[in-house]
Amino acid sequence: MKPTILIVDDEQHILNAINRTLRDDYNVILSLDGKSGLQVLREQEINAILSDQRMPGMTGSEFFIEAQKIQPDTTRVLITAYSDIAAVIQAVNDGQIFYYIEKPWEPENLKLVMERAVERYQLIKHNRQLLQELEIVNQQLSNENIILKRDVANKYDFSNIIGNSNAMQKVFELLKKVIPTDTTVFISGETGTGKELIARAIHYNGPRKDKVFAAQNCAALPDTLLESALFGHTKGAFTDAVSDKKGLFEIADGGTVFLDELSDTSPALQKRLLRVIQESEFQPVGSNEIIKVNVRIISATNKDLLELVQEGKFREDLYYRLNVFPVHIPPLRERLEDVPLLADYFLNKYKLQAGKKISGITDKASRSLLSLPYPGNVRELENLIHRAVILAGDGGEIDINHLQIDWDVNKNKSATPILAPLESETRSLSEIIEDFEREYISKILTTNQGNISKTAKELGLSRAGLYKKLKRYNLN
Repeated sequence: MKPTILIVDDEQHILNAINRTLRDDYNVILSLDGKSGLQVLREQEINAILSDQRMPGMTGSEFFIEAQKIQPDTTRVLITAYSDIAAVIQAVNDGQIFYYIEKPWEPENLKLVMERAVERYQLIKHNRQLLQELEIVNQQLSNENIILKRDVANKYDFSNIIGNSNAMQKVFELLKKVIPTDTTVFISGETGTGKELIARAIHYNGPRKDKVFAAQNCAALPDTLLESALFGHTKGAFTDAVSDKKGLFEIADGGTVFLDELSDTSPALQKRLLRVIQESEFQPVGSNEIIKVNVRIISATNKDLLELVQEGKFREDLYYRLNVFPVHIPPLRERLEDVPLLADYFLNKYKLQAGKKISGITDKASRSLLSLPYPGNVRELENLIHRAVILAGDGGEIDINHLQIDWDVNKNKSATPILAPLESETRSLSEIIEDFEREYISKILTTNQGNISKTAKELGLSRAGLYKKLKRYNLN
């Protein structure tokens, strides 16, 4: 569809001449005065206006002033005599014209000017559409961001941390006291106990929940990269520093920085961390600029930090700065009464992901879960249930054969089960487990017609591990 342009001039022969020049490329509308031209603008979209300056009743400059009020984006071009400089200045200042053409005009020049005028209008219109679309997208993103923040807050809601044991209730009491504050928190506990989950719960339920939560595993990076990750760097600070980069402390300004496995940091990095905690400031790598930040620091480790201090491997002053409010997460073996709750939670989580209808966990499988020492803590239990969901049939239950427990690894580690044995099982739990293991290995071995490799694979054992069990249980 051709762009539409409006030509305004009080002389008909000039209108006809302009029309002949432009009609092949445009839908041309002709008006003999400014009044009729304004009426056209009220009735339809015009890409560009070409108007003479000297007209009776309303000059071109006056016409453009009124035209702006009706269609402000339409490009305005003035035709005027060379000597009429004052009119051009007025048109520029008041009518905000895009261009002016001197009389007598050349057809090719007129075509070029109008082509550019129409392009300008279309560009303005396109940019306005993009801005409108951007506003819509920004609003959608804003709404989605609100929803995501709400989802994250719900995910890490204090009430969603699972644990009814006395040990976890003591943890909850501590968290209730420290969450509303800005106090520095130190979380200790074995690997897999959920230290980062606790750190996120502190952040997303506290006064900084609308700001950034930035987590860094300090053991995952060498010192040089860790320093850059935490404090940022300037371009050229080291070989691969091709541009300036902000560190986590700057990114999380106003929010929370979680430093996991802090015990693995070097003395030099510990000194820099001490300055951040004491002075709330740091310098990016390769820069002399001092950056002030306001962050809450939560740190965690699976090692005895005080013991490292006594051994001279961790700064004593940093230890006391970090250990303002200590929270210890007990290992799962010390709160086995939480195992059924956690197992049900992970079962619901992974059966939903797998799209399976699994009704629950059998009594035998539950007793087996309660007999494990869990060196990997909650993470180990989660992995057991995840694998079990994959192995279990749709519509059934998780049984002990779905758990794929490596009894050889756990046999010498003790744990006290909290479920009483069935009335028919008057022997010790270890005897019951050994009998079950003997029977189960024998069954799988028979099913596989004595194939050692296949049996070991199904049991999740190595060939050597299976041979040891065959020898222990005197199985052929």
